[in-house]
Amino acid sequence: MDNSRILVLGGNGQLGSALQSTFAGATFYDREQFDITDSAAYEELDWGAFDYLINAAAMTNVDGAETPEGRELAWKLNATAVAHMARTANTHGLTLVHISSDYVFDGTRTPHTEDEPLSPLSVYGASKAAGDIAASVAIKHYLLRTTWVIGSGKNFVRTMWELAQRNIKPNVVNDQIGRLTFTSDLALAIKHLLETEADFGTYNMTNDGDNVSWADFAKLVYEAAGKSADDVTGVTTAEYFADKEGIAPRPLQSEMDLNKIKSTGFTPRDWREALDEYLAQLASESA
Repeated sequence: MDNSRILVLGGNGQLGSALQSTFAGATFYDREQFDITDSAAYEELDWGAFDYLINAAAMTNVDGAETPEGRELAWKLNATAVAHMARTANTHGLTLVHISSDYVFDGTRTPHTEDEPLSPLSVYGASKAAGDIAASVAIKHYLLRTTWVIGSGKNFVRTMWELAQRNIKPNVVNDQIGRLTFTSDLALAIKHLLETEADFGTYNMTNDGDNVSWADFAKLVYEAAGKSADDVTGVTTAEYFADKEGIAPRPLQSEMDLNKIKSTGFTPRDWREALDEYLAQLASESA
C-alpha cells in the first residue's frame, strides 16, 4: 500500500497524531486546510492523487452537543460532513475509513455487536449514528466503532494523572463499563484492514481485555502516580451529574464484541499493557 495515496482529514487530533506515525508520507489536513463541512471544498480537491480517505475529524464534546450551537456543529461535523465524504468516495473510487462510537447505542446490551440496531441516547450519539449511516453509503468503506479513546493531548488518563500530581481526590463514575482504546492501536487496526484488504463494512475496535469502570481506570492511574487507589471515590453516573445542567445521557454498557476484527487476523493489545506503556510515558514527561 502506498501511503502517499492516503488523505487524512482531522490530521491534528488525538487519532490524527497517531495516524501520522503509522502512515508516514500520507497527506494530513486539519480544519484550517480543509473544511469538511463545506461541500464546495470537495469539488476543488484533486482526488486523483488519492485512493484512501481516512476521516479522523469529529465533534466529540458530548455535553456541548446538547446546546443549540453545539447541536448544529455536531450534526455538521459528525453527519453532514461524512455524507460529503461518502459521496466523494463513490465519485472517485476511494476507500473511506470512518471512526464511530459506542454512543450510537443506548448501552443496554452487552457486548455490542456490529449488527446491533442504532439506539443513541444523546445529540452527540444521534449525530454519530447518522454519520454511520452516511459512511455506509460509500461502496468501499471501513467503519470502526470504538470507545474511550486515549492518545496525545487532553484525555481521561492524562487528566487523572494530573489530578494525582496535585493531590486531588476525585469522584469518578463506577457504573459505566467498557475498555480503553489507545489511538496507536486504533491506527494499527486501520492499517491492517487496508493492507490486508479485509472485507468492507463495520468493525468494532477497542483494546482487548476485561471490561471495567472509569473509576477502576482512575485507581490504576493513581497507583501508577504513587498515590493510593483509595484517593478515587466511585460514584454512579446519576450521582456524579446530580448538580449539573445540560448533561448528555451516557450509555452505561460500552463493551464491544471484538470477534469480527480478530477474524481478519488483527488482535488488539490488552488495554492493561497499553495503559502501562502510556503511564510510563506520562511519568517520563513528569520527571
